[in-house]
Amino acid sequence: MSEENRSQKSNPLLNSTLMQVERAAARMGLDPGMLKLLQEPKRCLTVSIPIRRDNGTLDIFQGFRVQHNVARGPAKGGIRFHQDATLEEVIALSALMTWKCAVVNIPYGGAKGAIVCNPKELSLAELERLTRRYTMEISLIIGPEKDIPAPDVNTNPQVMAWIMDTYSMQLGYSVPAVVTGKPIELGGSLGRNEATGRGCVYTIEEAAARTGLDLKQATVAVQGFGNAGSVAATYLEDLGCRVIAVSDSRGGILNENGLNLTAVKEFKTRTGTVAGYPEATPLTQEELLSLACDILVPAALENQITAANAGDIRAKIIAEAANGPISADADETLYEKGILVIPDILANAGGVVVSYFEWVQGIQHFFWSQDEVNNQLRQRMVSSFRDVYELAGREHVSLRTAAYMIALERVEKAVSLRGIFV
Repeated sequence: MSEENRSQKSNPLLNSTLMQVERAAARMGLDPGMLKLLQEPKRCLTVSIPIRRDNGTLDIFQGFRVQHNVARGPAKGGIRFHQDATLEEVIALSALMTWKCAVVNIPYGGAKGAIVCNPKELSLAELERLTRRYTMEISLIIGPEKDIPAPDVNTNPQVMAWIMDTYSMQLGYSVPAVVTGKPIELGGSLGRNEATGRGCVYTIEEAAARTGLDLKQATVAVQGFGNAGSVAATYLEDLGCRVIAVSDSRGGILNENGLNLTAVKEFKTRTGTVAGYPEATPLTQEELLSLACDILVPAALENQITAANAGDIRAKIIAEAANGPISADADETLYEKGILVIPDILANAGGVVVSYFEWVQGIQHFFWSQDEVNNQLRQRMVSSFRDVYELAGREHVSLRTAAYMIALERVEKAVSLRGIFV
């Protein structure tokens, strides 16, 4: 993508992703033509989704499905329901999936999908109708050998079950491998719901071992106490860390002596938020990010740490459980400050790794135990971290640049071997 085209893009995540790719490509000496090919999405589908609301009125929603690159295998990526979703954001997220799958060396390309809606304003019946109609609209490009969706922001196993059922109805038989993140009863994998948070902690363990950080003495702050963030916080607590702060979309809480995460989770289940938890001091999202702590886990939305606040960050290790929480400009600042950032395409890859395991199990109709899933996940995350860490040391670059270099090399090799059909 040219500078002129990129300057016309308004999405910060897309701009940041393109910049990170260009930095790695420059370091590698990647052919400019190949760089252009690897930056452009292969296919962008925009669909209109008409549904009948519960009150009988007709409403129209917009949906997207983007396939970024499929040189290494079928496209893979989640579907999010969010009122602020845009095509540019989905393009960026699909590209991140390409690099994420490549850096952990699983045979997928990258994809992403979204419906522009606020699911909190829809009933369960409306969400089902919306999901099923969206599935019908994108069914021409998804499939177990073409493009395999998964849960993302505001979607869950139930949404995946609706997608699987709708797709299967068209073929006349069950196709469990068309999605991952399904309920266990429909062919989902044990360990899938915890995979992103668990995989993130595996990379934190490796980073701590290499930097001499004693996890039993470490303090942790987690921005975004949803699925990935709460799981990561819980596993870090199990390792002996003191989780001093967590937050969600409504606010944050701080207890320097350590939060009781079981009580915090019970409070959030009861009230819908961690804000207001009685045994803690309230704080904002911005205040949480700048806390003095050993480990910071951004597990919310993208673009949370920017050039404006990067100088305030005091963590020693940052593990990106969210996609794109740090802007490209901020990334340089953090690297110069000596903060070790485990990039999103590595830190949060546990979800897609276990999605791959689920897909394999679905195709084979042979299912693994939870221990098998977790052991395979640990092996994949640890070996991938070591590859990235060792390359960063040899090349004297950040972990992010090293991760992108590995990912770009693998995708470029697949493209080159397949050839350019003209």
